[in-house]
Amino acid sequence: MAKCSICGKGVVFGQNVSHSHRKTNRTWKPNIRKVKMEVNGTAKTVAVCSRCLRTLKKA
Repeated sequence: MAKCSICGKGVVFGQNVSHSHRKTNRTWKPNIRKVKMEVNGTAKTVAVCSRCLRTLKKA
């Protein structure tokens, strides 16, 4: 499951557009990392996107 458990960022769908303007389907996937975090006092493995990981590192 490519979804951040903190912000909810997930897969986004769109189209590749060539020089001749032909369109094909494509996806953009978020940069998800599995990180051990403390949730309610217990250690859990959580799927977090890199943006949230950077934000958590500051705090």
